[in-house]
Amino acid sequence: MTETIEHQTTSALVTGLLDIIDRQRWDDIPSVLAEDCVVERPGAAPLTGLPRIDRFYREERPIREGRHVVEHLLTGPGTAACWGVFTGTTTDGTRMEVRFAETYRIRSGRIVRRTTYVHPPAGH
Repeated sequence: MTETIEHQTTSALVTGLLDIIDRQRWDDIPSVLAEDCVVERPGAAPLTGLPRIDRFYREERPIREGRHVVEHLLTGPGTAACWGVFTGTTTDGTRMEVRFAETYRIRSGRIVRRTTYVHPPAGH
C-alpha cells in the first residue's frame, strides 16, 4: 500500500511539472521543485536553484509553446523516469517534434534533480 501511494505521489510530481511547463504556469514551479533543484538539459549548463530555473523559463527558454506526451512513467524510491514525445514551437516560429526521456530524483515530496535527454528527428 505504501509503495502504491509513493508511486502515485511521485507520478503526480512528474506529470505536474510537465503540465506546469506546458501551460507556462511559472508561479507554480515551487510546488514541485525543491529550492536547490538542479535541471540538466542537453547541450547546456545545469540550472541550479529555483531562482535560476525560474529565470530560464520566464526569460530564456527557446520554446514558445509545446506539449509533453508521456508514453511511460516509472517510479522507485526517490526516483522516477519517463519518456515520450514533445511537440512545440520555438521562439523563432519553427515547429518541432522530439522524443524525450527524463530522469528525476525526489526528496521530501519535491523534485531535486531533473535530467532531460532528447532524440531529434533524423538529419538534425
